[in-house]
Amino acid sequence: MKFKPLKDRLLVKYSDEPEKSSGGIYIPDSAKEKPQKGEVIAAGPGRITDDGKLQKMEIKVGDVVLFEKYSGSKINIENEEYLIIKEDDILGIIEK
Repeated sequence: MKFKPLKDRLLVKYSDEPEKSSGGIYIPDSAKEKPQKGEVIAAGPGRITDDGKLQKMEIKVGDVVLFEKYSGSKINIENEEYLIIKEDDILGIIEK
């Protein structure tokens, strides 16, 4: 897959959620809520500041991030669901 986000946008792949609840009940895909956690697959170069300088991204490819619940735009690439979000919508990086 070749996809390059522009400016301060990120391509994030949702993290996999367990197929059943803690009580052992299987949850169908239609009832699942999308996670607010994912891995950064691609990142843009950064945003242009008011004075015309490039402010580089703090987030890099491979980071696992938490993001706001209703942020970004969902897209499908090669039958995989991704999210395109702005760097400002990232709440934090999960360190391993």
